[in-house]
Amino acid sequence: MSGILKINAGQKVAITGLGISGKSAVKYCLKKGAEVFVSDIREPQKFLLEEGDFLQENRVEWEAGGHSFDFLSRAEIIIPSPGVDLAVPLFEKLRTKGCVIAGELAFAGSVQRPVVAITGTNGKTTVTTLTGQLLQEAGKKVFVGGNIGISLFDYLLEPEEYDILVLEVSSFQLESGGDFAPDVAVLLNVSPDHMDRHGSFENYLRAKMNIFIHQDKRDTAIVNGDCPDCMKIPATCGANQVLFGRKAEHTIRISGKNIIFPFHGEEEQYSLKNSSLGDETGLYNCCPAIFAARITGSSPAQVQRGLDTFAPLEHRMELVAEVDGIRFFNDSKATNTGAVIAALEQMGKKSTVLILGGRDKGDDYRLLTVAVAEKVKAVVLIGEAAPLIRAALGAEVVSTKAASMEDAVNKALEYAESGDVILLSPACASFDMFESYGQRGRLFKKTVLTLAGISEQARI
Repeated sequence: MSGILKINAGQKVAITGLGISGKSAVKYCLKKGAEVFVSDIREPQKFLLEEGDFLQENRVEWEAGGHSFDFLSRAEIIIPSPGVDLAVPLFEKLRTKGCVIAGELAFAGSVQRPVVAITGTNGKTTVTTLTGQLLQEAGKKVFVGGNIGISLFDYLLEPEEYDILVLEVSSFQLESGGDFAPDVAVLLNVSPDHMDRHGSFENYLRAKMNIFIHQDKRDTAIVNGDCPDCMKIPATCGANQVLFGRKAEHTIRISGKNIIFPFHGEEEQYSLKNSSLGDETGLYNCCPAIFAARITGSSPAQVQRGLDTFAPLEHRMELVAEVDGIRFFNDSKATNTGAVIAALEQMGKKSTVLILGGRDKGDDYRLLTVAVAEKVKAVVLIGEAAPLIRAALGAEVVSTKAASMEDAVNKALEYAESGDVILLSPACASFDMFESYGQRGRLFKKTVLTLAGISEQARI
């Protein structure tokens, strides 16, 4: 790791956004003896109601209702939560004044353990979790965190507890990552996402590529060689580049349900035949996880055992139930068109009733038309983006609008018959109707099980 940025005693540090990452940053900075103050966009009354206990316990100065220059300009270092848009004029003005604006990844230079960092549009959480499990099979104490919901600052509070770090990193985090240079960097895939934040696909891709720009010859970059945009690696990346995919020339090759690559002069082969990851998406996800685990200490036997025992994650192509021959899948984590297309690739022709919609992120829903025309017999639309999706799909498929999740499931059942799939794969954020994609997925599951008349204990 390079580019060490530290918090020192007496420094003035501002935290913008008091979410999971922001709270961990507060605790870490206070432990280092900094003078900490917090800025949040929530209305003051709501902010105090939700965070009053934390603020009182940690005795930090705060403002709410928005970020102000006068409040933040007192800081030497500003640590933004990933959801804070750094492109707004306020932050440019703060930079001009001399404030250092650095997200949690910028502080990784002080980490004295190997770091595996994983990014991509889709599959990050699965690959991060899988890599962590493969290393745990080797008896390592693994910190699994980052964008997965556990801040890097949590590691920095107790670094002696772990042997290695596996981090999911988002485009938002990489924008403010400073000189972040992981020992192993993984790029899974890239397709349009978060256009509302980045403004263009080019800007989004540039943010993703930040994972490589500070790597040197001691590091490894594991890249999807079958994705043309993934191959646009910056010239400044000095890492050993390892490509994966179906092409014969790639170092890590997919062959049937096997992953094959050379390692220390011997060819290694891993079978996904008995794994929940044996579909096309799972095979691509396994390539970098297996290789990263091998080069950081897992044995072949430990890797294979981890693959065989890995359980599918909630809200990611999760089979909820099968009722009267109709299977219900919860893919609520699919918040962009690329994820929906990947889900539909696993379905038969014209066999899926698809529940789509939510809060628009600026995605181009026309990208769905080919997959929908081939795989989908009907679409049920929910949320604010419903008119945009209907306009984009046009006459490719019959569609109807639903007012709630229960309504959506009921309407989907009107189109489905035995042998079909009802798939919640929204292509949108959840924040118009739900608190999170997790809440959206849980409500879908509850609705399905209630309508099916089966209990949680009886579910598949």
